[in-house]
Amino acid sequence: MDMRGVVRRAMKSAAAGVLHHSGLRKALAAYRRHQSGGRRILIVSYHRVVEDFFGELQRSIPGLLISQETFRRHLEGLSAAGYKFATLGEALDVMSGARTAHDDLCVVTFDDGYRDVYRYAYPVLKEMGVPAITYLPAELIGTNHRFNHDRLFHLVHSVQAKGYQPLFDVLPEPAAGLMVEVMSGRKRLSAALDDFIGVHSSATLMDTIRALEERLGPDAQLLPEQGDLMDWDEVRTMSRDGFEFGAHTLGHVVLTHEPLDVVEREVRESKALIERELGKPVRDFAYCNGWYSDDVIDVLMRNGFRSAVTTEDMANRIGGNPFTLKRKVLWENFSVGVTGGYSSSLTVCQLDDCFGTLGMREPVLGRRPQRVKKESQEALPSGTNTPNSLVMTEGAAW
Repeated sequence: MDMRGVVRRAMKSAAAGVLHHSGLRKALAAYRRHQSGGRRILIVSYHRVVEDFFGELQRSIPGLLISQETFRRHLEGLSAAGYKFATLGEALDVMSGARTAHDDLCVVTFDDGYRDVYRYAYPVLKEMGVPAITYLPAELIGTNHRFNHDRLFHLVHSVQAKGYQPLFDVLPEPAAGLMVEVMSGRKRLSAALDDFIGVHSSATLMDTIRALEERLGPDAQLLPEQGDLMDWDEVRTMSRDGFEFGAHTLGHVVLTHEPLDVVEREVRESKALIERELGKPVRDFAYCNGWYSDDVIDVLMRNGFRSAVTTEDMANRIGGNPFTLKRKVLWENFSVGVTGGYSSSLTVCQLDDCFGTLGMREPVLGRRPQRVKKESQEALPSGTNTPNSLVMTEGAAW
């Protein structure tokens, strides 16, 4: 971490200590509760829960990771802060006014269907009696697929580890810029990928992946071992234990970049596939990258969905729109204090959104224009030629 990051962490940790131990945190929580219509409805989001964060950190995008131990401490901290864990349906009933809540509510969510959730989050949730919902890229479940962001991280890291110099003339032009930034040390790999994936199409990402694979050669480990997804048997096991599942498109597609016929297919068929595999209705959706538009919301409503979650780190309000639910994206460093260890006071202040209430943090908004409204000329495979992006503020928003 650079000196500016160290100073920022120290200031934030010090402020959290003052807010927590002086009682100001509770006062800010009461103010936020009043602003929200009487009860706070906090929705938290995770991606990968891993056994060994520091070991996994050497080969994975940091903002997607949280250790099993820290995950457990988050749940314990939420309970100690007065939140009652609820299903998404229970939270929606409170938001709509169909029922009242005596406590502030917290809904736990997971995006992408990583197998780590089954291995390390599911046992903790089951032991603690905490409900949760996981949003699945339905067409990819049970396959050997790895997301493009995980593949790029692995390949660029492999090039670095072998000390290869990229052959810039065989790389797509944008990819050459990525490699220059990484190999020169101007940016950390995760930060450079954040910028790169945020502006380039899936076609460019795949061209870059193929060029890097060619550079590494056929004997290299081209597909990352980590980042594997659950299979349907694992999904069904969790479902039988009462854990819920929602849709996250067929192939992890950012819908605001798609023509509306593709949006319709991604929404309709992802819902149908999960329902067919689980034998249960699917009524909840997560926007890939947290991006949405009025057109996408209309498609969701026509296809029988009741809600959709964003990655906008803001307060949910009683009477709010169930298709723009706000979520706080969490990862390991969300809770790291000035000494580098877990900070309970910092964690609870962030969960209570003290810094946002004080105007010290600006959320990243997810509403985007629908780039292409006309129908595509032909049906493309899920995710083909679609821009993907990775927003890493406190955590990654996949």
